Amino acid sequence: MNFVHAVLFAALQGATELFPVSSLGHAVIVPAVLHWHINENSPGFLPFLVMLHLGTALGLLTYFYVEWLVMARGVLGLGYAAENSSARALFLKLVVATLPAVIIGGLFKKSIAHLFGAPIIACVFLIANAALLLLGEKLRSRHIRQGNISYLDALVIGIFQCLAFLPGISRSGAAIVGGLKRGVSHAGAAKFSFLMGTPIILAAGVAEVPKLIHRHQLHALFGLSLLAAIISGTVAYASTAFLMRYFKDHDDWALNPFAIYCAVAGAGSFLLLATGL
Repeated sequence: MNFVHAVLFAALQGATELFPVSSLGHAVIVPAVLHWHINENSPGFLPFLVMLHLGTALGLLTYFYVEWLVMARGVLGLGYAAENSSARALFLKLVVATLPAVIIGGLFKKSIAHLFGAPIIACVFLIANAALLLLGEKLRSRHIRQGNISYLDALVIGIFQCLAFLPGISRSGAAIVGGLKRGVSHAGAAKFSFLMGTPIILAAGVAEVPKLIHRHQLHALFGLSLLAAIISGTVAYASTAFLMRYFKDHDDWALNPFAIYCAVAGAGSFLLLATGL
């Protein structure tokens, strides 16, 4: 992987992890369409991906640092009683929302792992992601509730998030669609999705670190990987800031532009790959 590929890959990861367009789908499709010839089995590729995920997670942590500090204070009982109760409730809801992914991922991840390196399949699921986003807007509850997300809301959002085990289905997009179905606003569902995704993305990166140390691969391309992580984190922070404002200002149709993009990008990439252009 050369310098230009690394920088573009980092920016792509930082944006698509938050935008409802599937980071995994883009990571599979873009190199294939642009003929980057990246060897995903090379010793340096896994450390590079780990650094990208750590950078993205740190970008999210930085944007929502106040929420995480309040949550930590509440869990440890260091705040006022009402603040502690609210913070602990949010923490438990995030745990509830994460459980479906832990269970379903543990049961089925190996059986669908072969899909993750197939660009054509990722294109099909990217088109499916477009349909999911459009369906989410079509079937969303017309009674948008004000106030906090309930435990049942959290569970439904967590179940919808599991659709992202398919390469091309967006984790944030599926989670937001689950929130819309429960009557949560775009902004409320997006914020919960981003908070929920932070430990998941962080854990996905940290889980690979012991393996890298064991294989003595942590030093491979470290400088380039560190730069890519900084870029990924910066783009993730900017993407989060943009999306939080965007979802708040366009609550009637916020997912539609992303659905159109996924449909066009998925179909166009499928044609390019199928014809060998």
